[in-house]
Amino acid sequence: MRGGLLVAGTTSDAGKSVVTAGICRWLVRQGVKVAPFKAQNMSLNSFVTREGAEIGRAQAMQAQACRVEPAALMNPVLLKPGGEQSSQVVLLGKPVGEMSARGYHGGRQQRLLGTVLDCLEQLRSTYDAVICEGAGSPAEINLRRTDIVNMGIARNAGLPVLVVGDIDRGGVFASFFGTVALLSPEDQECVAGYLVNKFRGDVTLLEPGLEMLEGLTGRRTYGVLPFRHGLGIDEEDGLRVSLRGTVRESAVAPPVGEDVLRVAVCAVPLMSNFTDVDALAAEPGVVVRFVDRPEELADADLVVVPGTRGTVRALEWLRERGLAGALARRAAEQRPVLGICGGFQILGEHIEDDVESRRGKVDGLGLLPVRVRFAREKTLTRPAGEALGEHVEGYEIHHGVADVQGGTPFLDGCRVGQTWGTHWHGSLESDGFRRAFLREVAAASGRRFVPAPDTSFAALREEQLDRLGDLIEQHADTDALWRLIESGPPKGLPFVPPGAPA
Repeated sequence: MRGGLLVAGTTSDAGKSVVTAGICRWLVRQGVKVAPFKAQNMSLNSFVTREGAEIGRAQAMQAQACRVEPAALMNPVLLKPGGEQSSQVVLLGKPVGEMSARGYHGGRQQRLLGTVLDCLEQLRSTYDAVICEGAGSPAEINLRRTDIVNMGIARNAGLPVLVVGDIDRGGVFASFFGTVALLSPEDQECVAGYLVNKFRGDVTLLEPGLEMLEGLTGRRTYGVLPFRHGLGIDEEDGLRVSLRGTVRESAVAPPVGEDVLRVAVCAVPLMSNFTDVDALAAEPGVVVRFVDRPEELADADLVVVPGTRGTVRALEWLRERGLAGALARRAAEQRPVLGICGGFQILGEHIEDDVESRRGKVDGLGLLPVRVRFAREKTLTRPAGEALGEHVEGYEIHHGVADVQGGTPFLDGCRVGQTWGTHWHGSLESDGFRRAFLREVAAASGRRFVPAPDTSFAALREEQLDRLGDLIEQHADTDALWRLIESGPPKGLPFVPPGAPA
């Protein structure tokens, strides 16, 4: 096999990331050497490759589905929102500056088309197949001229396009039809057909609609994937997390000890890499929820202050909400608090920020003897070390440089009593360290909680990826998908009026 495919969607969150990962895992199980690719990603959840490049966590997850090492080529452009109007632009794994949406779409984006096509070509010359993921919808008619991630790259690279629709939201037939009908004749020639995602019920009741859709558009449906819980791994955007009563998907298993542990995650603005708590939620007997009110910390055994792309803004938000006072009371009472990356910086004495917020010197919460200065160059590393007698691995993504002036060393940060802080993302994925940390939390909280002795986060992630591969293998027309990836879009696809506006 030598080919490729672009997985587009009728909307954001239609399921493009998980479908792409599922196709990748299905292909690699067939002996195909495959790689993921997303030309441009907008996400606050990112990852650091071994060569020190920053890419979207979704592409790192897809690389794992392919059983290959993540690389900057797989996500050449990453946009990290810093507010409603601007984002940090990360090009080939390194930040190149802040830019407004108008400035980016006004010319910079289109100039990157050659770069992303070069990256895609390098991957295609190395792998048997490259499965690409689009962004948002390919029918964003206001942005088509500068598009480098949907039809822009499909046309230039000759890729067939599979459009995914989330039927659980309703309106999937109108979304499929409208997506195609708003594309130019040249773009429509790339759209091979559809994939229905998150279907509940009797598929035979859906089939007449799929036949009518094919009659209207001349394009078939390549599969109907049933709804499955627990497959939303490594979501792209923390801004979409529901703040009220959200619980991370976790293993359905009773606690090993007599008690559960309750973990509250402060849902700070511009929350980044909230996937750090996935490893906690994977532990039997650990309940994780996102909170935004001080009273929600009262029954928590552990409070996590997560990473953020707006450290000073998040600090102000904690104070406005009354959460800052609740955190200070917890620290004084020796009740566990963990700050990760931006959350670690917030727990310190003060922050000097002339880079991210440009607010200068700002007082932190003063819970850890740490002073933070924001550097213009971003730290992007994959550290390893030891904590609580266990081996730990993680990754760092931050502008803040911490000057630790006391406390007990903890990874690259410190702890004072039961208040812990580190810049390391992903440390809780190290099984032995996670269990040791949870034992400390349980002892401090007076809970008779016992970590499961055999929980492997890496194995659970592999199981999830295999479930995605199973969905494709069992519920998609894999023979037709194979032909599509190998041979490109079917010839003679009809034009669906009215097409894109002039």
